Amino acid sequence: MSLIGLVGKRCALWGLILGVLWVLDVLHVVGWPGLLLAAMTVYLMTGGLYTMYLCWHTLPRDMRGAYRYLRLLYLVYSYQKRNMTVPKAFKERVQAHPNRVCLIHEDTQWTFQDMEDFSNRVAHYFLRLGYKPGDCVALVMNNCPEYVGLWLGCAKIGMVPALINSNLSGQPLLHSIEAASAKVCIYGSDLSSNLKSIAHLIPNVELCSYGSKSNIRDNVTALDRELVNSSVDDVPDSVQNCYNFNDKLLYIYTSGTTGLPKAAVIKHSRFYFYCAGMYYLNDMGNIKGHPIFYDPLPLYHSAGGIVGIGLMMVFGSTVVIRKKFSVRNFWKDCCKYNCNGAQYIGEICRYLLSAPETPEEKQHSVEIMFGNGLRPQIWEQFTNRFGIHRIGEFYGATEGNSNVLNIDSIPGAVGFVSVLFPFVYPVRLIRVDESGNVLRDPSGLCVLCQPGEPGEFVGKIVKNHPSRSFDGYVDPAATEKKIVHNVLKQGDMWFRSGDLLSMDQFGWMYFVDRLGDTFRWRGENVSTNEVEGVLSNILDQKHTIVYGVEVPGVEGRAGMAAVEEPSGQLNIAEFLVGIKQNLPPYAMPMFVRLVKQLDITGTFKIRKMSLQREGYNPNLISDPLFFYDNEKSTYRSLDACLYSDIIQMKFRL
Repeated sequence: MSLIGLVGKRCALWGLILGVLWVLDVLHVVGWPGLLLAAMTVYLMTGGLYTMYLCWHTLPRDMRGAYRYLRLLYLVYSYQKRNMTVPKAFKERVQAHPNRVCLIHEDTQWTFQDMEDFSNRVAHYFLRLGYKPGDCVALVMNNCPEYVGLWLGCAKIGMVPALINSNLSGQPLLHSIEAASAKVCIYGSDLSSNLKSIAHLIPNVELCSYGSKSNIRDNVTALDRELVNSSVDDVPDSVQNCYNFNDKLLYIYTSGTTGLPKAAVIKHSRFYFYCAGMYYLNDMGNIKGHPIFYDPLPLYHSAGGIVGIGLMMVFGSTVVIRKKFSVRNFWKDCCKYNCNGAQYIGEICRYLLSAPETPEEKQHSVEIMFGNGLRPQIWEQFTNRFGIHRIGEFYGATEGNSNVLNIDSIPGAVGFVSVLFPFVYPVRLIRVDESGNVLRDPSGLCVLCQPGEPGEFVGKIVKNHPSRSFDGYVDPAATEKKIVHNVLKQGDMWFRSGDLLSMDQFGWMYFVDRLGDTFRWRGENVSTNEVEGVLSNILDQKHTIVYGVEVPGVEGRAGMAAVEEPSGQLNIAEFLVGIKQNLPPYAMPMFVRLVKQLDITGTFKIRKMSLQREGYNPNLISDPLFFYDNEKSTYRSLDACLYSDIIQMKFRL
């Protein structure tokens, strides 16, 4: 039996015992001295000392967490009762503070009324063209206030914006547009080259450029011109009442554990759960002064686009955004805009630590930083150097129904679950084998992990529940792959995160690794299956496998490609040109290995684990090896000398 199950049963037993003792006291069957003696005897016989030990260490935390979680649930349930969609919630913020600044971008400030007017123009434009609730609009733009206004305006008439990674081009971009069945694609003028190669493949998708006078096709709409004459009036209630709290709000793409990018469904209810969870569990209401949050993350991500922007839309905070993250300007921006909170991903923290010291890193007013991916190895170094001792580290998948959050800034922890009251928040760690297959006991149920034992993080699914439902992906088959059945009892369903976590005896959880064919590099999830498909096309369908390898001193795993090439010869320069044309920078393989023959199973699957274990050590591998030199933008032959420099962290990736 797991620790959570054992302690939970002990708490239930003690509840029963206290109830019986209270009845005996009321009936005057036994006096209090006898009751106390009986209670002490039962207490010692049921291992109560350990339970008391756990209570001492975890009960205060659990009570704080429970109070904040109840506030989150109250907001979500009250919004559900009022059928409060995200556009309606934003409208309440506009009515309360029309002249308050909602977004800051470089030297531009947008008030809540500015955002309301712009989004209304967008809504009326597409409404006039006949688009209706449920129609999808793909959005491919870099960070800017208009990005938020465009998706908010579309959402006001029930359209579903698909927030597509602005780094994509070629086949991955085409797939992302087609996967969401988009009827419209809005792209930024600075990204027009990304659309050129695929425009002829999506003839039925209306293309709209924003901020551009040049068109990639004769019938491309210059959206910014069209919006000038569009109405700023409120969208009619008859239109806004055509969709509700439980309908789709957004598609946000995630590579999951396998396959091409999948469009994850984000309903209005899920949007609230993300941003309100971050607000309440981190106790952001107690930040000194008006909350001004620095959000340098891509707005097509759930962290930047839901959590960060949600704090503005739902709670009236001011959010500062950038087109691209900048190490040099991070603390300068925080000082310039008087930010008292900031978002991060693990890579951002490492980048900031590796930068030279600046006066601004001590002059800022940031009280809390929140995000995911801050590694234990640099946690205290980061907080000590920058003077930030409130870290809201959290764990959760974009499409998932379960998140945990570190409310006490415990170094390395990504969150917690109560070991005294595990039934309150039904998440568990289950055992899986090396290949990610779920292990089961003789009765067919999943095997729960013991404290300190890594296991896959899963969350119980309760259909139509605002916080426990799993909305999945646009693709039903992809949705089913993320569900595991018969975890604690026959017939139950749980969401599979695809990640390995471990839990200590007090319920604190720690991230261990990613399962399956996905790894994290440069703050992005990289699907090996997607990259393999692109590389195979570049190499005329040669067998190619991709996997992540660890590099000392660098967060995540670097991509490595093994190409089946019996001759041992490859035009590496031509290969690199194809990669740059079809893959975003973070998905490029940093290492390339040419192998004479790959190991293929009887079911035509390629075994990669042995290659992954061998890594990129030329002292152990006789195959030709290459390493991508970022400074020279070319692949170099990887010899023992260069390998030594990489291992000793003398060569910067």
